[in-house]
Amino acid sequence: MAVAIITGASRGFGRALATALAGRGWDLVLDARSAGPLEEVAAALREKGGAVTALAGSVADGKHRAELIGAAWDLGGLDLLVNNAGVLGAAPLVPLEQHPLNDFRTALEVNVVAPLGLLQEALPLLREAPAGAVINLSSDAASEAYRTWGGYGATKAALDQVSAVLAVEEPDLRVWAVDPGGMRTDMLAAAEPDEDLSGVPRPEDVVPAFLGLLDRWPASGRYTAPSLLELR
Repeated sequence: MAVAIITGASRGFGRALATALAGRGWDLVLDARSAGPLEEVAAALREKGGAVTALAGSVADGKHRAELIGAAWDLGGLDLLVNNAGVLGAAPLVPLEQHPLNDFRTALEVNVVAPLGLLQEALPLLREAPAGAVINLSSDAASEAYRTWGGYGATKAALDQVSAVLAVEEPDLRVWAVDPGGMRTDMLAAAEPDEDLSGVPRPEDVVPAFLGLLDRWPASGRYTAPSLLELR
């Protein structure tokens, strides 16, 4: 049975992807900061028949990252690592002139350092998998200059570069950085609380693009969800 680690899985995109993979028979290791909501998700997914391990904690905590890898090992290995957990830095978003530096440091720690740390822990298991893969959640703010998105976008640009270099260093794996586009999530609502999100796609609408990666197994690289959906 294939095994995936998904961080930030108690809500939004992480929950939607976990639900889709559970429906395909995957065993899962799920992470989130809040134990209660995470366990609710895990309990619902266990009803689909697969093994689901829920571990609450911060991906910025090295001990917690090691626990996630250990849980995957207990399930038989690791086929897919999804670095989805992230923070905005400042919320609501503010111009760079006003961005608190401590909040930016936190965003760098959670959005860049923690995924790299988890990758370092996960690589031995991913190399042993028949088809090991990494999905790092990117953003259009990593490549476009949007007012007030500079801090968050800088962290995602850094994660894109981590993804690109890892793909060169690990040619036998698939390393995909994927920009999901705008999604109707709590994070986007916190970023721009005055915006009307009623027309923004739900995470469930975007998940098929990610499933397409697993089905088609394209080369490592950076992709956008809309372009992947067009190929389905």
